[in-house]
Amino acid sequence: MGYNQLMSNKNNRFPLEKNDVSVLLKEHGITPTRQRLEIAHYLFQKQQHISAEHILDQVNALGASVSRATVYNTMGLFARKGLVREVLIDRERVFYDSNSIPHYHIYNMDTGELSDLEGSTGASIGAVDISNLPPDVRVVDTDVVIKVTQR
Repeated sequence: MGYNQLMSNKNNRFPLEKNDVSVLLKEHGITPTRQRLEIAHYLFQKQQHISAEHILDQVNALGASVSRATVYNTMGLFARKGLVREVLIDRERVFYDSNSIPHYHIYNMDTGELSDLEGSTGASIGAVDISNLPPDVRVVDTDVVIKVTQR
């Protein structure tokens, strides 16, 4: 199954089998090493927002042996190649989103939970005037994280 087929139906994307994960990595120009396959296979079992530390703990708990540096480097590579979205909450908190389709997020500062804002597609929260951008640039991506606390 090719990447376009994997991505065409959000509901059918998860979970991915190991050979589908290998295809996905290759189609993003990523060499599917054993460690990358283990990390990606765990990541693409469901749509999730997950920290590198959590990935490290869970992948090693499943019997793989990956180092902290390998997880951080791999997730950075996956983000640069567009396989996952990197969601920066602040300097201390970074989540990786297995849903790479542009959308907005809600971060609950009380619980530390990051979730998708249902129905968001990049244009559904307020209007942003981008008419003053320099004429020689184009918008590549936007990230919106709405931070909330309990009342």
